[in-house]
Amino acid sequence: MDTMRERFGTVASELLDSDPNVAVVVAVIGAGRFADSGALHRHSDRVIDVGIREQLMMGVASGMALEGMRPIVHSYAPFLIERAFEQIKLGLGHQDVGAVLVSIGGSYDSAASGRSHQCPGDVALLNTLPGWHIDVPGHPDEVEMLLRHAVACDGRHYVRLESLQNERPVATEPGVIEVVRRHPAPRAVVVAVGPLLDEVVAGVADLPVTVLYAATVRPFDGATLRRELAETPDVVLVEPYLEGTSAAAVSAVLRDTPHRIEALGVANVEHRHYGSAEEHRAAHGLDAAGVRTSVGAFLAGV
Repeated sequence: MDTMRERFGTVASELLDSDPNVAVVVAVIGAGRFADSGALHRHSDRVIDVGIREQLMMGVASGMALEGMRPIVHSYAPFLIERAFEQIKLGLGHQDVGAVLVSIGGSYDSAASGRSHQCPGDVALLNTLPGWHIDVPGHPDEVEMLLRHAVACDGRHYVRLESLQNERPVATEPGVIEVVRRHPAPRAVVVAVGPLLDEVVAGVADLPVTVLYAATVRPFDGATLRRELAETPDVVLVEPYLEGTSAAAVSAVLRDTPHRIEALGVANVEHRHYGSAEEHRAAHGLDAAGVRTSVGAFLAGV
């Protein structure tokens, strides 16, 4: 099976071939992928490498969008979102033009490269801006579906990729939360986001909970969540980025109902060592064992 990043490169190259309005803007990172696919040779005027200038990358994309093009902007999450945030806010948001931002690296995929390559706050940061659609696919097939949908739209979309991926795709569609496992007498509903689904399913296998899956987190599918919460108002949210990022969205769905929320995600702490992505996941309690411990304690009222 290919990786989510590999599928992105394949699909983006195909979109360049099929749609003359599509462009790809990078800042060195990812440029070789489009050279290897031949897309750079075939569309040298629409595959733009600005060098190590992430703010310029976003400015170029904004200019293309103002001219009616559909730019796909790609880099590691901290360089794409954090470093170029002002240009995202002004160039895209304030001018009300669209683009598709596609990140790699997730929260800590490149932990060995240090804190500069970690970005657990990207979704929370974009959530401070209006009008963003945010997709967090968990499988290469979902990457393809969500990327094609985002490029076909005309708004501002963020597609977040990382190395962890689920064994199988979920038959989902943009903006819809899917039921993965419905318990006959649930004591809580667990919402697993993107690539953490397999860890969640393994972690709660023996617990009385219903499991939902979200590959799109903005807009948040409150209708499905409310329907599945008919028997219990308690929610465990498991996200692969900063813990609590979607807690307000869940609370808004349940604003008229007394409820409890347990928000699991990347803790807002500094792990001042390197380690692998797997070690970071375990340190944040986002592996199957950590999820089992947290959800069990939540059900016990601890």
